[in-house]
Amino acid sequence: MTAEDLDWVTAAEAEVEFTPWTRRNFEDSIAEGSPVRGHAHVLTVDGVPAGWAVMHPVLDELELLIIGVAKAWQRRGLGRKLLSDLIESARGKFVCVHLEVRASNTPARSLYDALGFEEVGRRKNYYRTESGREDAILMRLDLAESAGA
Repeated sequence: MTAEDLDWVTAAEAEVEFTPWTRRNFEDSIAEGSPVRGHAHVLTVDGVPAGWAVMHPVLDELELLIIGVAKAWQRRGLGRKLLSDLIESARGKFVCVHLEVRASNTPARSLYDALGFEEVGRRKNYYRTESGREDAILMRLDLAESAGA
């Protein structure tokens, strides 16, 4: 992800998320000296941006902070491709990947399950919703055990 991607990724994120990251959140993820610099990605299809992800390294672990696919590109396997590619690039450098997901986000949870992530906890009432709050499901993928996922 570069500064040139910020307008697109901010607009695409706002189109698909109830509580989207702001431009400043994405700017911070690519800023010089940022701990996630080099771990912010844009997936393109034939030169057209289609998805994004930001991962945060913490010692020998990675945390998936955000991943998304633009509305026009959803349901084509691009989220799976993006996350699979990131997981493969993390092998041998990190021991695991952590993430949290809305309890109601069935498509994302299905993807994470299919890639070998396991539920390891919950944060009660973590996410805002239109009608109140909902839990965050905490998930983990042990990279040594998930070869070929």
